[in-house]
Amino acid sequence: MVKWFVETLRDHPEIAIFLSLGIGYWVGGKSWKGLSLGAVTSTLIAAVIIGQLHITVSANVKTIFFLMFLFAVGYGVGPQFVRGIAKDGVPQALFAVVQCLLCLAVAYVAARMAGYDLGYAAGLYAGSQTISASMGLATDAINRLHLPTDETKRLLDAMPVAYAVSYIFGTIGSAVILAQLGPLLLRLDLVAACKRYEEQMGGGGGVPDQEGGGWHQFELRAYQVRQGGRVVGMTCAAAEAMALPARVFVERLRRDGKIIEAKPDTVFKDGDIVALAGRREILVDVVGKAAIEVEDPELLAVGLEGVDVYVTDKRLDGITLAQAASQPGARGVFLRKITRGATGVNIPILPQTQIHRGDILTLVGRTQDIAAAAKHIGYIDKPSTVADVAFIGGAIAIGALVGALTLNIGSVPLTLSTAGGTLIAGLVFGWLRSIHPTFGRIPSQTVWFMNSVGLNVFIAVVGISAGPSFVAGLQQLGISLFLWGVFATTLPLILGMFAARYIFRFDPAILFGCVAGARTTTAALGMICEVAKSQVPGLGYTVTYAVGNTLLTIWGMVIIMLLA
Repeated sequence: MVKWFVETLRDHPEIAIFLSLGIGYWVGGKSWKGLSLGAVTSTLIAAVIIGQLHITVSANVKTIFFLMFLFAVGYGVGPQFVRGIAKDGVPQALFAVVQCLLCLAVAYVAARMAGYDLGYAAGLYAGSQTISASMGLATDAINRLHLPTDETKRLLDAMPVAYAVSYIFGTIGSAVILAQLGPLLLRLDLVAACKRYEEQMGGGGGVPDQEGGGWHQFELRAYQVRQGGRVVGMTCAAAEAMALPARVFVERLRRDGKIIEAKPDTVFKDGDIVALAGRREILVDVVGKAAIEVEDPELLAVGLEGVDVYVTDKRLDGITLAQAASQPGARGVFLRKITRGATGVNIPILPQTQIHRGDILTLVGRTQDIAAAAKHIGYIDKPSTVADVAFIGGAIAIGALVGALTLNIGSVPLTLSTAGGTLIAGLVFGWLRSIHPTFGRIPSQTVWFMNSVGLNVFIAVVGISAGPSFVAGLQQLGISLFLWGVFATTLPLILGMFAARYIFRFDPAILFGCVAGARTTTAALGMICEVAKSQVPGLGYTVTYAVGNTLLTIWGMVIIMLLA
């Protein structure tokens, strides 16, 4: 039975790949006290174990899935990357460049001081900076050195050894350093800093507590206009203005037994029963003291919906929520959530929070009000499971073809490689999709599949191929690799935190989010927000993540060039 199993895996390596994925995702999904290996590391370990059976997998498999992964990465971060480079995210983008250079420099110094070869150096860099994608570009760079076949294989097999050993501290250590050690080193009270930032941004708000289901913090209530009340003879627009800066809207009213849809110029009369929409605390504490609340189920039977809307109108780019709320198109709708960036960061809903093109605003309100608002904002993102595969295939092909071009300067050939070209194609087409969302739709589930499964198939093939030499390499350099990984993880983060504080002078509330984004460590952002008891640090994450994710991936090729 065992012999049959081994021979089957050798004859059908595709089974070994799927077995590695199954085990990797299952183990990676387990956690202990909030700590988890994650799917990538677990898949690598599973693949290495399976690789002890001496299974041969075609290198073309990992190349195909790696290109798919890189395109998904670029597609996701494209809008924020372009924005960070071109507009008011420039300080954060520049900081991300500095942080990425620190990561490269420290990993380079560690590899030089430890005397590691190209394979161990690339793996140490990838694991300590938790940027798995860099191993793909490092692989391309090593293959282009035209070394003897045995030497090339030895270097490529060494890479996952160093990656696996240094990745664990790279993940856990980064979160602890940024969320726990960082505030102590910089002598900052993160909770107080976030509260102060929220007050400066207009206070209140926050991120709604859950998905789906109606109004959440918004309600629809019925009130009767008092005889000779203050609003008698006023228009709906004038009455709504009385509640400012709170947003309260007249949705409809009952007059003489008939229900009338309210318009801004509709005039109130004695005895009208009015359906008002707004935050619960405003309706109860403010309106409830000046009007009589009544039960009128028919009047309150308003068709409501929650819709995701892409921000594409360039006139909205950079304006605050307070400014957006004052525009005519915003009447009757409420904002439940702002989602930004490739990782879907929830942005705090505060009056001075800025809207960016490419943001997804989750609006709730009447169907007709949302339709009117969407015309001023951009494009309604209607739920769909269908991906534009023609767009995906064409974009990857274009990027890979451009990357395959070689420019010879003297005797030195320069090329982006098919991987680099695909990443850039993802950036460009992802940005174009954010401003013209009528084409190139890739549902979030598909992006996740391309991103996660694409990377993990690549990792599985790397692990299976390196399996036979993995154990020997781990025994030879295991402890030193781990310690140099700690060094390569810790020093850039500490230097980056001080640079963000004293050179770039970022607000303490977003400082650690900026560092986490530049190092592309989402786990650290989650811990930072938990320690801060606020979502405000996420404001510094998206632009730096977009720039960091791009540069740190490219550095996989650069570190080989520097060491070679």
